[in-house]
Amino acid sequence: MMTEADYYALFEAYADGELAGPARASLEARMAADPDFALRYADFTELTGTLRAYRQRQTVRKQLRGLHAAMLAAEAPAEAPIAEQPATLTHTVNPMLRISRTERRLREFWSGHRATVGVAASVAVMAVFATLLGLQMWQTAKTKPSMYGYLVLSREVDKLKNKQKDLSRTINQIGAISTPAVPSNKAGKVGTGFALTSEGYLVTSYHVIQGADSLLIEGKNRQRFHAEPVYSDVKHDLAILRITDKKFTGFGRLPYAVKAGQADLGERVFTLGYPREDVVYGEGSLSARSGFEGDTAFYQVSIPVNPGNSGGPLLDERGNLIGVVSGRQNDAQSAAFATKSSYLVRLVDSLAATAKADAPYHLPRYGQLAGSGRPQQLKKLQDYVFVVKVYEKE
Repeated sequence: MMTEADYYALFEAYADGELAGPARASLEARMAADPDFALRYADFTELTGTLRAYRQRQTVRKQLRGLHAAMLAAEAPAEAPIAEQPATLTHTVNPMLRISRTERRLREFWSGHRATVGVAASVAVMAVFATLLGLQMWQTAKTKPSMYGYLVLSREVDKLKNKQKDLSRTINQIGAISTPAVPSNKAGKVGTGFALTSEGYLVTSYHVIQGADSLLIEGKNRQRFHAEPVYSDVKHDLAILRITDKKFTGFGRLPYAVKAGQADLGERVFTLGYPREDVVYGEGSLSARSGFEGDTAFYQVSIPVNPGNSGGPLLDERGNLIGVVSGRQNDAQSAAFATKSSYLVRLVDSLAATAKADAPYHLPRYGQLAGSGRPQQLKKLQDYVFVVKVYEKE
């Protein structure tokens, strides 16, 4: 039985291109067929990539310290007699040597921005340790999947990038350090949700409502309802909500059916969501039957999405629900992921078995959108797709 060290040695040989053709093909086939094995390789690449970045930062810091020491040595007074110099010196400095214009500018820049460069180095070190800590927490949290961990780490990386941009603007200021811009005071996160049953249950992505203190659902006609989480499936990034307002009377019959089977590769798909105030339509195709790092609980689709699209419905040409939009891959243009509807059906079936009599879960079985043109389908769907506004504790 292979140990962790054996796995890391195998992955390292694979990453360095040292495996023979048959061994490499066998390893790739196993990663495609075994999600757990693929996740183990993803953990290895994340860890080694982070360590390489840390080593590069350490090298840069060492070079900066060496440059700093050289500058300080050059600025030291040279009036002391040669007899007072330590006996170990083998070189002397010509006191008549002129300082070049370039070196003089470098010294002036260093004197004026020494504190700013020090802050930049400190922020870089903090970013490295924050990344290592986040990676360790993700690896130890066995209940969280690769897709969920990817989304959380992606948000943290975006925050670090924004901080780095602010710091770069500060360093580029000549003569003074500008005050960082104050972010706008918006009320929490925004995502998308859609009706799951006619009785007032909705579905969205778990990462949209994570940490929520209260939830507000807003429809096409600016109708607003309070909602509460009923159940969350962190592993598959799903959350079921229930409208709590007494004035709510139900959605009526839903126009789409929830597909329990698999969708086909290359199938045309579309989605509705709220990346901004107005509902936005997106169209594309199913580009892979697995998601991030080969996760078989997700589809990959060629639809550009933004953070507000998370939790929106993914539908096929006939208007059947085949997935729930979960997120996008930052380093792949126009690549998005969606949780498969079959996992939503399993979740609802498990809840229905334990639900109370006054809280039924009746998924729509027959759709009403097949045969209609796309504009007609969208007109019917808009009444069942909502903005999910999340308010968090300060």
